Amino acid sequence: MATSDQEAAKKFYSSLFGWSANDSPMGPEDFYTIFRLNGHDSAAAYTLRKEEREQHIPPHWNLYIAVDSADDAVDKAAKLGGAVLAPAFDVMDIGRMGVIKDPTGAVFCVWQAKKHSGLGAGGENGEFCWADLSTPDPQRAEKFYSGLLGWKLEKGEKDPSGYLHIKNGEKFIGGIPPAEHRPPQAPAHWMLYFMVADVEASTEKAQGLGARVYMPPRKMEGVGDWAVLADPQGAAFALFKSGR
Repeated sequence: MATSDQEAAKKFYSSLFGWSANDSPMGPEDFYTIFRLNGHDSAAAYTLRKEEREQHIPPHWNLYIAVDSADDAVDKAAKLGGAVLAPAFDVMDIGRMGVIKDPTGAVFCVWQAKKHSGLGAGGENGEFCWADLSTPDPQRAEKFYSGLLGWKLEKGEKDPSGYLHIKNGEKFIGGIPPAEHRPPQAPAHWMLYFMVADVEASTEKAQGLGARVYMPPRKMEGVGDWAVLADPQGAAFALFKSGR
């Protein structure tokens, strides 16, 4: 997460999800925060850089996708029509990464692990569990991500909505909602979901901590409950509880 107030973000997410914050120095008055939950790395945060603020980039969550080679992924993304915002570079000795904008405008990062593989165990409350791609052109996005990462996109057998489920190998990891359900003026983006035991209770708690609610809790039969919020600094994210 890139934020405008790292200390405030630490307090918010630690209170909401039970994360512990571990800071590593990155220079004078600069540090990187790795959040942990039950002994596993669950997320991270840094303060928006000067060049990001000059470009009026708001606080936001970044999606990191594991790859075997960040260099190869960046090169392939460019050939598939993506824009390379940051060519592959080393993050000290813990990994190598690149920043890419897909052909529909959504930004994401690729991560080649060295000493740090990324998130720990999943499936617990307070952990990242899903990612949705909001895009005006699902077909173009499908072609790009399947070509880059080998993902398969499938419609649910009993789901007439047109929602595309993203399948990585044998595991469903995210989806692409129908374009007609998104605000036409909204830029393409990835939305991160975090698992909670009670979406309504977590939404209420987040509001008490200063969050803004973009979509109040709602339920879909056979899927689960979810809500969309923004933390006090403005970074948007979603809460989710499975109904299966």
